[in-house]
Parts: sequence; structure tokens; C-alpha cells
Amino acid sequence: MEYRELGRTGLKVSEIGLGCEGFVQPEAAAEMFKLALAAGVNCMDLYSPNPQLHQNVAKAIAGCRADFVLQAHLCTIWQNGQYKATRNLAEVKLAFETMLTNLQTDYVDIGMIHYVDTPQLWQQIVENGILDYAKELKQQGKIRHIGLSSHNPEAALAAVESGEVEVLMFSVNPCYDLLPADEDVETLWADESYAKPLLNLEPKREQLYETCQRLGVGITVMKAFGGGDLLTEDSPAGQALTVCQCLQYALDRPAVAAVMAGSRSAAELAACLHYAEAPAAERDYTAAFASFPKISWQGHCMYCGHCAPCPQGIDVATVTKFLNLAKAQGEIPETVREHYAALSATAKDCVGCGVCAARCPFAVDAPANMQAALALFGY
Repeated sequence: MEYRELGRTGLKVSEIGLGCEGFVQPEAAAEMFKLALAAGVNCMDLYSPNPQLHQNVAKAIAGCRADFVLQAHLCTIWQNGQYKATRNLAEVKLAFETMLTNLQTDYVDIGMIHYVDTPQLWQQIVENGILDYAKELKQQGKIRHIGLSSHNPEAALAAVESGEVEVLMFSVNPCYDLLPADEDVETLWADESYAKPLLNLEPKREQLYETCQRLGVGITVMKAFGGGDLLTEDSPAGQALTVCQCLQYALDRPAVAAVMAGSRSAAELAACLHYAEAPAAERDYTAAFASFPKISWQGHCMYCGHCAPCPQGIDVATVTKFLNLAKAQGEIPETVREHYAALSATAKDCVGCGVCAARCPFAVDAPANMQAALALFGY
């Protein structure tokens, strides 16, 4: 298992984390946790307020709580045996304290403000006391870092750019990433959203990922498999992808630290954990993307690394990522400048041989990107 820095939090999380869908039954939870912990998984998302689930998690991580990163949600309550999202501050407070009791812990690592899918709702969170409550919990040590979950890049950008959010949970997969921002999450899996040909990463989503990278906001991924739709022939892409391909795609996006895999059985979890030992060819999604019947990624750098190795030693994908981060900002952020300066070879070393472009499965003009980076950074 590989581990990544979770933005500026100082936490290191396993690339594969746990969703909470399959952990309600005690026996299944114990089996799946045993499998996950043995594979090196050290993080989990708990969006559900189900008290039985929380108690199952408490038992499973009792011996490793200090080393296990819990991402748990504010603004969810358990009412009449059902999950419900709430913005009522009194309900939010009671539900959080109940969750700590059921988890048998006095803190969660990431307090995730739940399901903020419109800019207006983010403003409501700011104004109605919920953000202040999250900050109060952080001061008390009951949450270590403030997070937010969203499916809408416009809402997520507003939260990230506020500087209040350290971790973003976002829906990331190669179909959702093509769609424009919408306040109705149902559009992400509606057939009509994919009825006409789609071209490349939607600009707001690209801006979101690059802004998170620039500001040090770590991304934890939900919906990497589109609720399972991307793994079937009924996929919005027009053909099935594999578990490893979906995971690799999400982990290749800027700022992504971990995918919270929503497994409902030990077999599904094992398929996700296989990613850690899968060869590069099994993870590679580029050939599949190039053959999608309804989706085109031509001309868009996916940071997939197929352009390597460069005869001059340039990490072409990384230089391109820094170029795009700077272009998205309209200037060169200091952190981007520092990371660019630390490269062993930069755009000035490009001789325009075109080897990288010939290897690119998406027909990206990589030498032109190197020239643009040279003009921007000066070396």
C-alpha cells in the first residue's frame, strides 16, 4: 500500500481508504476490517450516522485508533431508523456528540461538513453557525481538521477558496468529470447527461482540482466507480472500466490523496485492495479512454505519465501540471514556483525531439507545453 500526504493537514493516508456502506452488520464489518488493516488501509469515511455502524467501527479499530484516520461527517442525523441530512445546529451538535460516544473516541481526524452542493448552501453554512461550530470543535481538539463534501465544483470552489476547508471529499471519475456544475446531483448519473458526445475535462472541475493542489487542500474521493455504473457495459462512457482503471484515474487527479472505496462485501473490497499490487498495465486506463464511443479526451493532458521517459530527463507530466496550475491562477503561486525550481530538469532542457508527443495516447502537444512552461517560468 502506498501512502500520500493529505494536503496541508500533516496526515498521511493510504491511497485506498474505506467507504462505510458495507459495515453495518457486525460480522461483515469485522471481516472487512481485518482484510483492510492487513493490506495497510489506515483511513475511512463515515458519512452515515447509523449508530450500529459506528459501534462496529469502534470495535474494529480499537487497537489502532491513534494510527487510523477517521473522516466523519457533521450535519447527518439518525432519525426513525433512517439517515437524514440536516442544517439545524442543535441537531448537528447532538448528532456529533452521539457519534463520538458510539465510536468510543474523543475526536475525529476530519470533521466533514456534509453534502454542500450549492454555493448558496455553503453561504448558509457560513452564516448559520455550522462553520463556527466546526471551528469550535477544532479548537477543542474534537476534530483535528475541517473538511467538506460536495458533488458540485462551484460549491466546492467557494468553500476551498474561503481558506476554511483543509480536506475536500468530492465525486471523481472519468464520466462525472465531463459534466458542468449542477445543483442537482441526479444529473451526474442521468442517461440524458451523456446523450450527446462529451469532450474533455469540464473546466470548473479542472479548476477545482488545481486550486486544491495550489492551496494544499487534500481531496478524498467518493463515487470513483459511479455507484458501480462505470464497471458495467451500461456505463455512461459506453463501455465498462475496471476497478483498477477507475482507481488510477482518480489518483492521477491533482490534490487527490485517497479513494474511499464504497465496498459492500469482502469480495468488492478485495478487488479494490488488489490495486496496491496490480501491475502498471492493469491500472492503465489510457487505451480504454481512447476507445470510448461517446467521450473524447483528445488534446488533454491526463498526467498519466505515458510520455516518460524523456531523453533529457524532464518529468513532462509534472512540468505540464505546474504549467496548468499557474495558468489557472493567472500567476505563478510561490509554492508552484518552489516545486518547479526543485525539478532536476525543467522546460529549458527540452530539445523538441517529440518523443513524448509520439507516446501520448491523447495526442497532447507536449513540446508546445514545454515551450509554454519555458516562457512562463523563464527556465
